[in-house]
Amino acid sequence: MADEIFIAINSAELHAKSKVYVGRALTRKADGNLDEYQLWASLALELLGKAALSRKHPSLIVDPNHAPSMFVAAGINVTTDVKTITAKTVFERLTHLVPRFDKEMQKFCLAISERRNAELHSADIPFRSMKLDAWERQYWYASESILQSMGLSLEDWLGAAGAQAPRHLLDEAEQAIKAAVELRIDAARARFMGLKKSERDRLSAEAATRYPIHQHDCFTAVYDYIWEQECPACMCNAFMAGTQESEDISEDSDEDYIWETVERTFTGEEFICRSCELALVGSAEIEASGLPDTHEDKEERELEYEPDYGND
Repeated sequence: MADEIFIAINSAELHAKSKVYVGRALTRKADGNLDEYQLWASLALELLGKAALSRKHPSLIVDPNHAPSMFVAAGINVTTDVKTITAKTVFERLTHLVPRFDKEMQKFCLAISERRNAELHSADIPFRSMKLDAWERQYWYASESILQSMGLSLEDWLGAAGAQAPRHLLDEAEQAIKAAVELRIDAARARFMGLKKSERDRLSAEAATRYPIHQHDCFTAVYDYIWEQECPACMCNAFMAGTQESEDISEDSDEDYIWETVERTFTGEEFICRSCELALVGSAEIEASGLPDTHEDKEERELEYEPDYGND
């Protein structure tokens, strides 16, 4: 297969192009051109959606009514003129692929693509009437949902993952993550509150009986420590996991005692609530949620003595 033939439906290439477009969007925002900010953002979102679908299989983004494109998706080089699906179909198919991509998110993404079409193909100026707070938070939430299904992050997509990233990109990434996490918490709360009261009470009661020591399998990685943390969405007992950052001998320790008290500090890296299914991964998401990102505790352990040399 010739790679140049498949560039139009290659997931990595689509993702790379979406990064270019979202970069242009942020540049327009920095310049104060909010019309073009939304225009480039809408183009980036559609490309990102196609990248996610193509990641599963290229056939998911080619026009099923254009036989040559179907052949290309199957790896048979019969044309370089590959036809792809519309934005409407992209967002409909994402509801079957991305766990958090529900009908409300589909409706939002379709609306922004329709405003883009009106902007490009008519005398209408639909972006002019759209205020940032009417679409921006939902935009980052949708983008983050798609990226997460691909195992990627907003920081990477916005070019803010590297240590040398420009300050304005880091600021934009921080605000985007905060917006996405806030809406994720809102969605988890809405799901939980949508349950019958008896079911909410049952889930809350079950959560109260769980202990950190039994929660290792719930997390995506192995951490040094797991501790209880109230869920910001449903207020049930949930859990945070993280790595140990420091350890100090407590001043309360008795030199004549065979046990010592150790004060430990952990940094949270992943949060999970089994009651409302809210999940946060990474320090950026945890910080954006408003949850405490550090945990301190005390542990008593037996003193270890060095052997005496030269005294026998």
